[in-house]
Amino acid sequence: MDGKMDLALILARLDKLEAQNSIRNCINRYMEICDVLDANTDLNELMELFDPDSIWEGVGEKYAQSFGRFESWSAIHAMFKTYTEQQSHFVMNAHFVSSEQIDVQDNEANATWLMLQTSTFRDEHSHLNAAKLRVKFNQQIDGTWKIKHFQTKNIFSRPVSHWHSQAALPVPQAD
Repeated sequence: MDGKMDLALILARLDKLEAQNSIRNCINRYMEICDVLDANTDLNELMELFDPDSIWEGVGEKYAQSFGRFESWSAIHAMFKTYTEQQSHFVMNAHFVSSEQIDVQDNEANATWLMLQTSTFRDEHSHLNAAKLRVKFNQQIDGTWKIKHFQTKNIFSRPVSHWHSQAALPVPQAD
């Protein structure tokens, strides 16, 4: 190295880091909103995370059958609307994402996450699901990153008896 800084290279690396952070914030906001889907959810806020020409789909045998494929912004909105009726589908819902990979190329990005979802439904049954998320993002004219193609594929799914217990938490006792 000759000691000279390549400003263009540094700025390109900074743009990529900012894109990754924006994409990460987008998927985290998506999960936060999905955690509280009910009659009071502002679906416009959720749909603001999607590209106007977007796709949302369940893939693989279990999720393709359970969720299907929605090939427009309005179809995705209608699908989410079914989760926000007066009597909410979820009593408790929590999404956890990890094992993140984000590859940014110009104004497009491909990202993957592992997702764990813990849910209790209005019928009082609880479920644990793990899924692989594959999400394509597009950078918009205003510089924001939005979901272009969201795919979720089941890894495992199982009912559980319940999530919340009234039992005391085992913690060390102070002397």
